[in-house]
Amino acid sequence: MKTSKLLTVLLAVTLAVLLLTAAIAVPILCRPFYYAHIGPLRIVEDTGFTEAQIKTAFNEMLDYCLGAETFSTGDLRWSQSGKDHFTDVRGLFLLDLRLLAASAAALIALLIVGKAAKMRAAPLLGRGPSFWAGVGLGGAFLVIGGLAALDFDRAFVIFHSLFFPGKTNWLFDPGTDQIILILPEVFFRNCAILILAILIAGCAAFIIFDLTRKKPPVG
Repeated sequence: MKTSKLLTVLLAVTLAVLLLTAAIAVPILCRPFYYAHIGPLRIVEDTGFTEAQIKTAFNEMLDYCLGAETFSTGDLRWSQSGKDHFTDVRGLFLLDLRLLAASAAALIALLIVGKAAKMRAAPLLGRGPSFWAGVGLGGAFLVIGGLAALDFDRAFVIFHSLFFPGKTNWLFDPGTDQIILILPEVFFRNCAILILAILIAGCAAFIIFDLTRKKPPVG
């Protein structure tokens, strides 16, 4: 069976993108993760809204970010500036989900093509694509996560500056955009922690898989 270093690189990149986009998608799609914060963060007590109002506002906002045509936050007030920010967020969320689907399709296609061509990934420095996907992605996010942990407030600002360049509409006025009252910074911090935890677990699984798998015969 032929070996290909290009196939190794393509598989490693595809696996890394698949894991990254899947990790980001988890807090986006798992609404109970937000619901679990309502009680511990005392959102009902601090805002005066009922739990039903909070969940409705969150769900309608998230529905819009995931493709719904109409923007709404239930009984909570919102402004055009606030809606514009969520339109930007919508673009990022949908991009992540599209990349997730595309990377999954690309992985399947690479495996099918490799099998049809009787080609397998050539080891790079003795290791396979899953190892390099895990090491590369895991190393990068351990550094990013470590820096963010040192000063999350600054990391939060830098994140918005990078993904929403030149815009300030993410600095909500709670008087006009009450949705920010039910989205405390701790929730966003916990989303980041969840994403990082999934990434590290996934990268560890990739590395362990490569280290423990049976090596194919040469030739």
